[in-house]
Amino acid sequence: MADRTYPKELYQTGIYRSWASMKARCNRKTSHDYKNYGARGIKVSPKWESFAGFYEDMKDEYANGLSIERINNDGDYFKGNCKWATKKEQARNRRTTHLFEFNGKKQILTQWAEDLKIARSTLAQRFYVYGWPIEKVLTN
Repeated sequence: MADRTYPKELYQTGIYRSWASMKARCNRKTSHDYKNYGARGIKVSPKWESFAGFYEDMKDEYANGLSIERINNDGDYFKGNCKWATKKEQARNRRTTHLFEFNGKKQILTQWAEDLKIARSTLAQRFYVYGWPIEKVLTN
């Protein structure tokens, strides 16, 4: 049941849905995503078990269209490990995402392609098809 500390309208917003989804992923074994969160030991901080605590910590940075993201994918949900992110940012921060390191910088291939203004498919072909080392992939 919702904590009715806030106006009823707030419980129909994206920030509330993000909080409820986060709790379900971590706490509800019947949740579709539980295996990737709660079953892996990802927890919600005690303060965030209530919407009031979550809202207090995260309301100032929230904007419509954003969703909650953990900075460290193996870490728990708490203020120091969470931020609001776009779908694009979220897609780049999955634990299954392959990071390529070059000159001390780690990025996904899409980011390298954007930085170098080269098609991602070109970089992917160089790495996955031709088997080039990352230095050659990014400098040829």
